[in-house]
Amino acid sequence: MRQSYKIIPIYTADVSGVCSALYDLGGMVVMHDPSGCNSTYNTHDEIRWYDQDSLIYISGLTEIDAVMGNDAKFIHDIEEAAKELKPKFIALAGSPIPFMNGTDFPAIAQVIETETGIPAFAVPTNGMHDYTYGAGLALARLAERFVKEPGVRAATSDIDRNSTYSEVSRIRPHTLNLLGVTPLDFGPQANVDAMKQTLRQCGWEVISTWAMGDTLEDLSHAGEAEINLVVSAVGLPTAKLLQEKFGTPYIIGTPIGGFTEELIQAINEKVSHHNEAEEADKNNLSVAYLKNRLAGTPQITLIGEAVTMGSLAAALEKQYNKPVRVICPLETHEGLLAPNDCTADGEEEMEQLMKDAGILFADPLYRPICPLDATFIELPHIAFSGRIFLKKIKKCGIFGELNDIKLP
Repeated sequence: MRQSYKIIPIYTADVSGVCSALYDLGGMVVMHDPSGCNSTYNTHDEIRWYDQDSLIYISGLTEIDAVMGNDAKFIHDIEEAAKELKPKFIALAGSPIPFMNGTDFPAIAQVIETETGIPAFAVPTNGMHDYTYGAGLALARLAERFVKEPGVRAATSDIDRNSTYSEVSRIRPHTLNLLGVTPLDFGPQANVDAMKQTLRQCGWEVISTWAMGDTLEDLSHAGEAEINLVVSAVGLPTAKLLQEKFGTPYIIGTPIGGFTEELIQAINEKVSHHNEAEEADKNNLSVAYLKNRLAGTPQITLIGEAVTMGSLAAALEKQYNKPVRVICPLETHEGLLAPNDCTADGEEEMEQLMKDAGILFADPLYRPICPLDATFIELPHIAFSGRIFLKKIKKCGIFGELNDIKLP
């Protein structure tokens, strides 16, 4: 019962993370679950649902089909929809019931791809993980299937049969990919565009954004980038895969406030020393915001995803010269937290960790379990509170207006 939630909500689940990561890319995503779960996804986890079309479906799994293991109906429904919609790929995401039944999703995906000729893959979700896990796996699956090697002609059958491509591609200087960008962490497209503009002003052009605002064709050119920038934990599996596949180095950090300058410096250093330290890099995470962090008793506490909050912590320490602690309630955090930081597993543990917090940055829905005497600064997180505070995010950005914050 220590992991039960009585007051605060839980974070977005892995299945919704898959749908969020793949939303923009012209593929068909099918959640294998009873009807009704799609409404939970589109009313709470997906801010683009009413403004932008996408091919996201629920299988409508019935009790008798689950008990009898009737995968033929599932396959038939997907193939019939695919014939009509002609998606660029088909992604299958599991939920608790097919997980308990032992549904063989990779085999089903292989059958669908063989019979339709459309690239199909399964993302091993089961509804028991958070969005960082599901979205991270989904983007890594895309990288496996669709990113072409620099200097090699694209396989048009895997992307768009009606398109033609230039004969060769190559590594382009001063370019990068943004990995791990979804509305669950970054909110509306305007926030992503602002982040890309900041990087452009610092001399770095963004080839592809994984995965908001770009097409599958844009993502297929990710191998041409000089470096990858992991802006949330969601992008880490893809960064590791692209490094293994193409040797592309990566840096972990989000351009926020005064930390942006340090992040750009880390990117430049990584690129200039990449060839010398390539083998060493493969075994170490290059986390830019963990350098030069302040020691001592934390005076500011942040709650949220490890990379974005770690980067915000570095920006706040630079701006206010106060030690900052990050509490990460999400499962993707290994190697991404500073010595002062910690994780929380459940509402009760979170409440205990916040008892000594003097200044607290968190989603507004954390307020009921916060100390009454703490200075609480609202930092809405869509993966936690959904679209309740979307207007505030649109007005102030995902990290608020740092220059307008008055700390005691």
